[in-house]
Amino acid sequence: MNRASSLVAAFLGLILSSNFGHAQSSKPGVEKLYILNCGEGVAGDISRWSPGVNEGKPMDFVDNCYLIKHAQGWLLWDTGIPDAVAAMPNGLAPADPKAVYWRRPKTLAAQLDQLGVAPSDIKVMAVSHTHPDHIGNVEMLPAAMLYVQKAEYDWPGANNSPRFKPEHPVTKLEGDRDVFGDGSVTILSTPGHTPGHQSLLVKLPRTGAVVLSGDAVHFKSNWDNRGVPSINSNKDQTLASMQKISETLTKEKAQLWINHDKAQRDSLKMSPEFYD
Repeated sequence: MNRASSLVAAFLGLILSSNFGHAQSSKPGVEKLYILNCGEGVAGDISRWSPGVNEGKPMDFVDNCYLIKHAQGWLLWDTGIPDAVAAMPNGLAPADPKAVYWRRPKTLAAQLDQLGVAPSDIKVMAVSHTHPDHIGNVEMLPAAMLYVQKAEYDWPGANNSPRFKPEHPVTKLEGDRDVFGDGSVTILSTPGHTPGHQSLLVKLPRTGAVVLSGDAVHFKSNWDNRGVPSINSNKDQTLASMQKISETLTKEKAQLWINHDKAQRDSLKMSPEFYD
């Protein structure tokens, strides 16, 4: 009897071990990350972002959005320049000649369609901050839950107007947030460029960890020299956020993908290619 019981216990243990191993081998999490072209342009005076350096010199800028396929669904990070700019033959001229003259070579809608993703398929979205080159197509996804820092949401827009439509579903954050509850996609509170700026940590199964900068840093030389743009809302917060990102890169052995840096963007795979 004891021998029979032992054999049954061993058999059950083998089954449980096998099932556990199978569960471990099919972990939920991020499956793919697509980099979308959400705008290209030329900055009139790069010293706007690096005070005292390269005054009067123009510089190419890019604007990226990121579509993330998670086991629980799609997430869109940033929405770029409005798709309507694609129909403007001369692009969108800035009010400040030092700022960026934007063009939209590809619409967000067309890039999603190329991937077979309808806007209604995307249930979760987040924006790094509320400058126009990052929220231009938020209302393309009117039903998607928007993750944004409360400080950003409450920050008055032009003429004290709200930055988002009041009816848009929103989750107002006050700090970091593990979006899917499994540690694979984490919003990082990185204020300074704007009051409620945020960045995104994404852990990909093969590529590894990546931090999407938003505008916590604009291009590599700003990062290397800890340069703070004159247009930022708070210099001390900006420097503290750069330090937080630096510590995150070290802890997670992560890459830093800088949103507006054209040289880096040109070295990366663009949609419909993807990172996994």
